[in-house]
Amino acid sequence: MTLTAPSPAAAGRPPGGGPRPPGELPSVHALLICADLPGLALSAEHGQLTGHGLEGFYQSGRRLLSRCHLRVAGREPVAVQGRLVSAGRARFLGVVRTPAGAGPDPEIAVERLRHAEGTERIILRSSARRPLRLRVEIGLGTDLADLGAVAAGRQGRELPASVHASGMRWSAGGAQSVVSADPPPQDAIASAGLLRWEFELLPGASRTIELRIRTDRGARPLAKAGTAPLFEATAEGDDPRVGELLRTSLDDLRALLMRDPHNPADVYLAAGVPWRCGLAPAEALWAARMTLPLGTRLAVSTLRAVARTQLTGRGPDQGRLPGPLRDAGPHLPPSCTGVEATLAFPVVLAEARRWGLAEQDLDELLPVAERCLLWLRRAADDDGCLPERGPDGPRRSETQAHAHRAAVLGADLLAECGRPGAEGWREWAGMLRRTFREGFWIDDRSGGRPAAASIAGARLVPHLGGAAAHLLDTGLLGAGRQAPGLLDKVQTEQVARLLGGPAMDSGWGLRSLGAKESGHNPFGHRGGAVRVHETAVAVAGLAAAGYEREATALLRGVLDAAGAFGDRLPEMYAGEQRTADSLPVPHPAACRPAAVAAAAGVHLLTTLAGIRPDAPAGTVALFPVRSAPLGAVQFSGLRVAGEPFAVRISRLGLGMIEEAAGALQLGV
Repeated sequence: MTLTAPSPAAAGRPPGGGPRPPGELPSVHALLICADLPGLALSAEHGQLTGHGLEGFYQSGRRLLSRCHLRVAGREPVAVQGRLVSAGRARFLGVVRTPAGAGPDPEIAVERLRHAEGTERIILRSSARRPLRLRVEIGLGTDLADLGAVAAGRQGRELPASVHASGMRWSAGGAQSVVSADPPPQDAIASAGLLRWEFELLPGASRTIELRIRTDRGARPLAKAGTAPLFEATAEGDDPRVGELLRTSLDDLRALLMRDPHNPADVYLAAGVPWRCGLAPAEALWAARMTLPLGTRLAVSTLRAVARTQLTGRGPDQGRLPGPLRDAGPHLPPSCTGVEATLAFPVVLAEARRWGLAEQDLDELLPVAERCLLWLRRAADDDGCLPERGPDGPRRSETQAHAHRAAVLGADLLAECGRPGAEGWREWAGMLRRTFREGFWIDDRSGGRPAAASIAGARLVPHLGGAAAHLLDTGLLGAGRQAPGLLDKVQTEQVARLLGGPAMDSGWGLRSLGAKESGHNPFGHRGGAVRVHETAVAVAGLAAAGYEREATALLRGVLDAAGAFGDRLPEMYAGEQRTADSLPVPHPAACRPAAVAAAAGVHLLTTLAGIRPDAPAGTVALFPVRSAPLGAVQFSGLRVAGEPFAVRISRLGLGMIEEAAGALQLGV
């Protein structure tokens, strides 16, 4: 996990403690996180912003408001409910008993609607039988700290405020925050950051105060990317969780959309909130790939944004995409996300073409994919394997799966576009398959297992983890065909058995490291926690290979976990074993929403239909999960070949296309 670097100007300490140890992130799982990037609002369930911890309104990583403390009739409202209404909006409800109240019942209801874009509406409603005269006070404050500094415990002290028009203003180091109120307050005290109103509420009446938080004088919140890259798809069926998970996943995906600063016409998905609100090429590409059933617009703009980062200078890195190192668990050194992104680029482009990518977009992006493949050819060794971080680096099984998929789908793409090199890539992929099946498989009495990696001296790392799911992710070729995988039939069956076994299946999803492996930690990012993305990859791969029992168990586990998280799947949660009376345990520092987790919700559900399009050939095939694990399911508003696509899966596991482009024919 990566975090925005703390600002050097943020030198203060939070109340009650100093800076946290390097790499330690504060817990956020108990906060209500509203996201509508570049805007964020982090709140406790009671709704008051106290100025402590991570609470506050943020824009582009800068905290514009850290304290927003409401008092009505001299009292703090008693919180009765706080919840998310959508990805970008939270609702808090409190009640107030006035000093003149005749009984135990509260007479004033206080509703606060908080929007990540930088607004808050406070609505006072009276249930009293007599007119009430109320004093309303809102205490405001901010430190204008950078999110990274706040997370590290090095936020600044609260800044002095100045009265500005109908609100308050704070400035420091070139940054500025302005809060305006409607209606304007009757009194404003800069030294206390206090706005004050006197209201008369008649029986049954209500009054509203709206606060608007912005970065500078006269500026509006930054423009949102909009919903155009993702079409409005819906799902319904016998299991009501299907529709709710798809709706929430789409809501979270839209909340994470960001504009490319180099070309605002292009958008991509930020990696996750609150720690990674920027472009992470590997995860942006993975998320774009998993959301292809919603249309190709997001994939195209993501590919363009990522393509601008491709290394073009001379040298061994020419053609590679940059990316930071990422923790790989207790048994392997950190992996390079740039390598993963480089291998994902031609895969996303090739599959986007199957779903209906426009020819002009393909012509623009194909040279970038070719440069990615040329980098792979230069970086691979004589056996076809791809080492990381130099010729003596580890040869991870996961990386070989990514490389093989890139080669197979890249060859298919080059051949159909009339570009040279397709046959050479098919031969290279065949060599890698032989090398992997012979050199990366560990035989034992139970049937064997794939090695996690081959390291110096051809020594195999035997630990089984969730990354093995990528060995089943082969990719989509023309005419609805699945690409060949690294494993043979017997090995595929054994991996399916292992992934479906109790050591890997926690009951809530796939563990990133098996429970019986040394170094297992249920809270380990890649050492035992459930990573939703890997589970979705496993479900799709198992279903495509015909192992529906194992796929169904993992699918149901994630659906059950989603319900415990309000259908907003975090990027990971603890890999604790499920019991009859347990709930999934949140990971304190997990991003939520996260791009790959929200996209995984789409991927998990559409796997039930098994849609395999070939837009260039004008065909679409269905390979639904025959056991129909969630009963009848219907999807509407999907996109194939740029046109609406709707499909129904019956309780018998039979698929029926209900809406499609007129030129599409049903393939076999």
